[in-house]
Amino acid sequence: MTHARLLPLTALLLLAACSGDPDAVPIPDPDKLPDTSEAASTGNSGPLTTETVQAPDEVLQAVVVGEWRSESDRARDTWRHPAESLTFWGLRPGMTILEIQPGGGWWTEILAPYAQRTEGQYYATAVDLEDPEIGDKARQSRERWAARWAEKPELYGEVKLVNWGPKSAALPEETFDFVLTARSIHGWITRGEADKLFADLYAAIKPGGILGVEQHRAAPGEQELPPKSGYVTEAYVIDLANKAGFELDDSSDINANPADTKDHPFGVWTLPPASRTRPYSEGADARDPDFDRAKYDAIGESDRMTLRFHKPIAAAG
Repeated sequence: MTHARLLPLTALLLLAACSGDPDAVPIPDPDKLPDTSEAASTGNSGPLTTETVQAPDEVLQAVVVGEWRSESDRARDTWRHPAESLTFWGLRPGMTILEIQPGGGWWTEILAPYAQRTEGQYYATAVDLEDPEIGDKARQSRERWAARWAEKPELYGEVKLVNWGPKSAALPEETFDFVLTARSIHGWITRGEADKLFADLYAAIKPGGILGVEQHRAAPGEQELPPKSGYVTEAYVIDLANKAGFELDDSSDINANPADTKDHPFGVWTLPPASRTRPYSEGADARDPDFDRAKYDAIGESDRMTLRFHKPIAAAG
């Protein structure tokens, strides 16, 4: 198994400029490309290494620096390495993409425009409307989330939603070329849903299709159950995926952070971007003004595994 690493994007500048046509791929300003030089690896930035992976394609490079992405989202690129990670996972033009639990849309702002510009399709999971236990607040949240992307079809294309949850019906069978789940598996384990949800994904991915995983990484050893800290061991994630039928292709240290000691008072949520200073039980927005955040801010975002699985192609009968 190899460990793929980063390729500086500053050496991958696009060659031409575009007009103001919203359907055209925007060409990034070289001065605004993410700085992945060795000098940028000091201070408040993610770890960088010298081994290379395949260069991100030009559309992906352009989308990552798209002006529609907020300043705060772009600031996290130094930790999440979107172009390099998606290239490692195997994202290619024209794929049918499924994003699992997109949250605030950090990856959506990249994946949906990429699908739109490469004649692919983008799907996302959303609250299960068929679950009778889902309340009005959750249903309204889904409606607002869908409306956000529908406002700019020229940018995001058609964002299609599928029901997702512990009681949800099967996803569309053998439909997706590329599925991404980012920092969600600890929640599946905690709620006892992991086996069901991995099985759902396996059935929904085309033979030969890809499952990309980004997850807070625990130190090797026995897995904390439930994973109250938010960290999960690579071995535990691989075992869950293998049980569903997936095969591991490769792992990467693209999103590693050796400064993360993983022993924080409020688990992984002590670190940015959550930056908690009180337990979640005391309120989602509770803050302790006397809590010294300095060392946690210095650590930066969590150490994360970056794994690529595939659904085997059945042997010809």
